[in-house]
Amino acid sequence: MLKTVTPIDNSILVEREYATESEIETVLQNAYEARNKWKETSLNERKEIVRNFVKCFLSNDTEIVENLCKQIGRPINQCPGEMRGFEERANYMIENANRALEDVVSRKDYEFDNYIKKEPLGTIFVIAPWNYPFNTSVNSIVPSLLSGNTVILKHSSQTPLCAEQLFDAATKASLPKNIFQFLHLDHSSTSKIISDHRISHVLFTGSVSGGKEIKKSIGTRFIGAGLELGGKDPAYVRSDCNLEHAIENLVDGSYFNSGQSCCGIERIYVDEYIYDKFIEGFKSITEKYILGNPLEENTNLGPVVRMNAAKYIRSQVSQALNNGAKNIINSNKFKADDGINCYVGPSALIEVDHSMEFMKEETFGPTVGIMKVKNEKDAINLMNDSAYGLTASVWTSDKEFAQDMGSKVETGTFFMNRCDYLDPGLAWTGVKDTGIGVTLSVLGFDHLTRAKSYHIRTI
Repeated sequence: MLKTVTPIDNSILVEREYATESEIETVLQNAYEARNKWKETSLNERKEIVRNFVKCFLSNDTEIVENLCKQIGRPINQCPGEMRGFEERANYMIENANRALEDVVSRKDYEFDNYIKKEPLGTIFVIAPWNYPFNTSVNSIVPSLLSGNTVILKHSSQTPLCAEQLFDAATKASLPKNIFQFLHLDHSSTSKIISDHRISHVLFTGSVSGGKEIKKSIGTRFIGAGLELGGKDPAYVRSDCNLEHAIENLVDGSYFNSGQSCCGIERIYVDEYIYDKFIEGFKSITEKYILGNPLEENTNLGPVVRMNAAKYIRSQVSQALNNGAKNIINSNKFKADDGINCYVGPSALIEVDHSMEFMKEETFGPTVGIMKVKNEKDAINLMNDSAYGLTASVWTSDKEFAQDMGSKVETGTFFMNRCDYLDPGLAWTGVKDTGIGVTLSVLGFDHLTRAKSYHIRTI
């Protein structure tokens, strides 16, 4: 039995039966049999069908927003942002599908007509996380469908309503039967589906350990996988930056969604000349945050998702403090944090270093480490001293410097004067233990198709 506990008050919010073997077999076979007809549907027709699906989903935004808040604890005033992100990404992929999927012409003359077509893989298995359940799944579902694939969705046990709401929208939009399906699954059943010959590709967003399990389940099968895994995203605040802008955005990048974002800011390296002013400003803004019930409109910091997550965050912070770190944030301002529940007050630790787990391993909570650095060389070395590489940012007024620094930092996305944002026109990818594969941009379609070459000679 799937049981979703809301972090708001640790009560059971949702109960669902896990899919049976028979139900799983039916879904797999239906997707497999539906794939050829969907493949033969014209791209323009697929675009209109998917556009209607997106429209139907967005029309139910009030209910979706409330359920999202209850499932993961994100403040309800912040949840509409995910709907906007869903719409922005979906529309981009629909509008750019023709360009992404067009034939690649090698040669065309009186004798030869040589080109490469991009054909769908078959059935895509999407395993979506709880922290951004719609923004992550749209990255996979929409381009998969546009490319002519069928899709089976498994959402986190924390967000089962999200899968159901997406399926309801697909049904209302009259998406062809069995093109898009979902299942509530335990780990064992998930592994069996991955290893099934009818699955052509797996898209997973989650932990590094989860990514390794996906690879094990694929085993010797010759299929691809897109794995978006961990992050420990850094920022470098240069002395020539707009300090007010940098502080405001880095506070938000550190604490939005209670720090539970793979591209959230977890490490900040500040030039020694502006370090004190940065600390003062960061502290001032953070201590104005309101930690509390996410259903209340004035709350801008809700609980973390689960009790074990809260325990891990507190443990990592405590370990750093015991090793000499100091918290610049007055914890007395966040009474909802009793040290036991899911409500974790924000912290910003100084006098940290890379000998601490806190600066090396993903925390995924409302906390950040801030270090003083002498120059950009030191900053780059520290930014690259990580097993992860999803995003990184520099805060400066020098565009040329930023571009040069971007070439030296090991990361999938490099920002100047911004953080924690996905532009749908840019490739969403990472390096090192952050994973493999690409979503978003026109390049995201390439991993959902296979190349088929045509060599046509006229005699």
